[in-house]
Amino acid sequence: MRSWPAPKVPSLAEHGLPAPDDVRLGVYDSSTGAVRPTDPGPTARIYVCGITPYDATHLGHAATYLAFDLANRVWRDTGHDVHYVQNATDVDDPLLERADQTGEDWRELAEREISLFRDDMTALRVLPPRDYAGAVESIPLIIEFIELLRAKGATYELDGDLYFPISADPAFGAVSRLSAEEMLPLFAERGGDPGRKGKKDPLDALLWQAERPGEPSWDSPFGRGRPGWHVECAAISVRTLGMSFDIEGGGSDLVFPHHEMGASHAQIATGERPHARAYVHAGMVGLDGEKMSKSRGNLVFVSRLRKAGTDPMAIRLALLDHHYRSDWEWTDDDLTRAEARLARWREAVLLPAAPPAADLVGRVRRHLAEDLDAPAALAAVDRWADQALSVTDEDREADGAAPGLVRAAVDALLGVEL
Repeated sequence: MRSWPAPKVPSLAEHGLPAPDDVRLGVYDSSTGAVRPTDPGPTARIYVCGITPYDATHLGHAATYLAFDLANRVWRDTGHDVHYVQNATDVDDPLLERADQTGEDWRELAEREISLFRDDMTALRVLPPRDYAGAVESIPLIIEFIELLRAKGATYELDGDLYFPISADPAFGAVSRLSAEEMLPLFAERGGDPGRKGKKDPLDALLWQAERPGEPSWDSPFGRGRPGWHVECAAISVRTLGMSFDIEGGGSDLVFPHHEMGASHAQIATGERPHARAYVHAGMVGLDGEKMSKSRGNLVFVSRLRKAGTDPMAIRLALLDHHYRSDWEWTDDDLTRAEARLARWREAVLLPAAPPAADLVGRVRRHLAEDLDAPAALAAVDRWADQALSVTDEDREADGAAPGLVRAAVDALLGVEL
């Protein structure tokens, strides 16, 4: 599947600020409940779960992908190559249901929404994944992956469907740290089928769904059908990144069951642990007192804001003004504040000379390395801009290179083009 074009990222080394030796990205790992330093090799490896393309990119999506874009930028700034992988679940129940409701071919619906998602990510200057993998194109490797599980005795059949028994993984539950009692309602709410009769355990996960009338299906050793959701990401991540990659990421609603199940699938199929070294999750963005979601219909779309003339950099700043792990509610004031901030920053970097900026860049680097604290980084730039705009020419400690350095740093580290 085609990714989107990469924005040009300025090199801070060209401005006299090489990769810092004392900055190391730390992130909150859901599987340990603590902020932990990442320790990538020369290439940092990250997998972020992508969209199910039955509707446009809303601000909750955008906030999640911006969080991991920051991690990507911190790693690159500290001298690492980054192998970023993202999927698109271009065949799944919500997509098929929407296509049935609208009378549109499910393939055309998926392609249109994926194209719009690419446009939104391009406008927001999100660094693209090296591998952007659709579920449909990945079905052969998903089938191979399920065969690995079957060879390990980690599958069973129920009325033609193939399931993964959670009993196959003695460490099941380590990612979410939830009890079975806590898991059951979440499993039902988030696409599982705990009430299905005949399952060995209510939490067992669907690997392969047998062909249903009127639904797409593919040939496999298990009969015609299509893959389950969790096994899709497990198979793609193992194929592209291997095991023990640095971060698996997504929204906090993916901790269970999606990332829990995917980790078990991968670890049992390969016989290796862990699937990912850290599981990192972004908070939920709300509107009118509820989580912003397609099922509720309370969405603010990136594409509609752009169509209305909103600068994508203002949208990016509005989202970055909230810590990635926090749950928060979008209001029009978020955008108003972001537009004012963007205008002030742009005014400051147009000055012929400004206060020195090397210390500012160091502060932004440290804030982002400390669990992606974007709000603190934005506040640091605010203080520099206020100082730059408030002093007279006589009082100014003139540094003709400072405006250009700030412009480059804000772009390279925060992804905001001034």
